[in-house]
Amino acid sequence: MVFHPPVAIVAKAGDAGKYKVGLPAWNMVLRGFMSGAYIAMGGALATVCSTGIVYSAAQITAGAVPGGFASAGMSQLILGAVFPVGLIITVLTGAELFTGDAMLAPMAAFIHKISWNQVLNLWLWVYIGNLIGSVVWAYICANGPFVSFNEAGVATITAFGTRAIAIAGAKVSYVGMMGMWSAFLKAIACNWLVNLAILLGICSDDMVGKFFGIWFPIMAFVSSGFEHSIANMYFIPAGIFTSMLTGVPTTANWINMWTSNVIVVTLGNIVGALFFVGIIYWVAFRKEIAALK
Repeated sequence: MVFHPPVAIVAKAGDAGKYKVGLPAWNMVLRGFMSGAYIAMGGALATVCSTGIVYSAAQITAGAVPGGFASAGMSQLILGAVFPVGLIITVLTGAELFTGDAMLAPMAAFIHKISWNQVLNLWLWVYIGNLIGSVVWAYICANGPFVSFNEAGVATITAFGTRAIAIAGAKVSYVGMMGMWSAFLKAIACNWLVNLAILLGICSDDMVGKFFGIWFPIMAFVSSGFEHSIANMYFIPAGIFTSMLTGVPTTANWINMWTSNVIVVTLGNIVGALFFVGIIYWVAFRKEIAALK
């Protein structure tokens, strides 16, 4: 297994960012669409795999839990264990994810002196592509495993659909200034871990090394309950689409998706990537990087 030293990882991150900002806009959107769908695939898998294993303390104490044991923590562990498939596919197939580009593009600006207009251009088009891909996969799942249809075409919600609606409702439950502050901090923590996963993916040249390098930080952020803007572009629409099909009510809608989650989470994701990974690592290794040139 080839392991690159930290200074080489940071330099490679800057090289990757320079390449990404040079893509034409249509390609940024296309690759963004791919990654949005891939992240949504991980979200859908996490929804299905965590269905039916959340029980209250009273249920566990009363012995009413099938199999003898399950908990909210176990549900989070399952979520975290399967969700990383989306970022693994993204990294290994060359798709574009906004939350990763929130670190890679600025790193290129620091190292290669590319313009910040190029950075913002990449962020814009990849973000749009991620949104489209996430919503498309949400629609597929809402009409697929989250419902069942009878001969008349009437939809009935499945256990997976009930879980999807519950997740969507939880995602838009941030209210008031302290609620927004909580979402913002969760978003910072999320993208701090996501971009450490990106750096660990760069660290290794072989597939197995990249897999484990990416998997552990992503598992940590999902299991901890942090907030990822692109994942939420899947989770919330999935609940909304399922509710629309089945008539099961949800507190999530197309407005509070943005006002109670995605906007503030996007800002937090940028801070987590730009300041807590990009700037810190650039400052820490800039002398060594300059010596490489």
